[in-house]
Amino acid sequence: MSKKIGILTMEGTNCEYETFFAFKRLKGDAELVHIKQILGEVKNERSIGDYTCIIIPGGFSSGDYIRAGAIFASRLSKIKDEIIEFIEEDKLLGGICNGYQVLVDLGALPATKKTISDEKEAAFIINSSNKFECRPTLVKHVNNGKCLFTRKYKKDDVLLFPSAHGEGNIVFRDEETLNRLISNDQIVFRYVDDKGDYSGYPWNPNGSIFNIAGICNNKGNVFGLMPHPERVFYRYMHPDWTRNRDIDRGDGLLFFKSIIDYVERY
Repeated sequence: MSKKIGILTMEGTNCEYETFFAFKRLKGDAELVHIKQILGEVKNERSIGDYTCIIIPGGFSSGDYIRAGAIFASRLSKIKDEIIEFIEEDKLLGGICNGYQVLVDLGALPATKKTISDEKEAAFIINSSNKFECRPTLVKHVNNGKCLFTRKYKKDDVLLFPSAHGEGNIVFRDEETLNRLISNDQIVFRYVDDKGDYSGYPWNPNGSIFNIAGICNNKGNVFGLMPHPERVFYRYMHPDWTRNRDIDRGDGLLFFKSIIDYVERY
């Protein structure tokens, strides 16, 4: 059985190489795969079934025309049945920044009732500041263990993950959807300030309700995160790294370690 990790790209994605090399550094069997390969539009075809984990990286896929991630999600909807099968086989499907937007637009997140929701339960709108936000952000790991992507982190760990997005403000269809996320342990990361408390702008860079930075589905095997863990894989990538030279890893490393450990056990 394949233990491969696929980093799924299309025109406009970025950070795919940082994501790829993070997995390779930990000896993960990862490869870059273009959506045209998955959709059978080029000779070097791939199937999502070839992988145990698919990660959609950050960027501005198709220029984020229409809305962030919409065109990427529309193209993936052509293989909706295969994606449902992939998720129901307990394989991992993750999205970082633009990839998170893609998964929400596709209906794979938050997916509180079905594997892929027929009607969208959430959407991303422009940041409450009405501008692009790009800087280090602090997030607290609040998940109680459901999310398979963050098993190596401890509850209440506060981490520095850089943010870089213009449409990162997540909104939900209704209050009931948010309440289901809370009760189902589907909220994974929340924005905090330098004291670890939940605060507004600029600590919450986009105005997301409940300071939500990342969520998972009800099975814990689909995950979306707005900040970028791949940008702090190494300690020297942190803005304050010279103050903590005794720390041997960046805050994002355990995200990738959690994935690799799951894939190897699958």
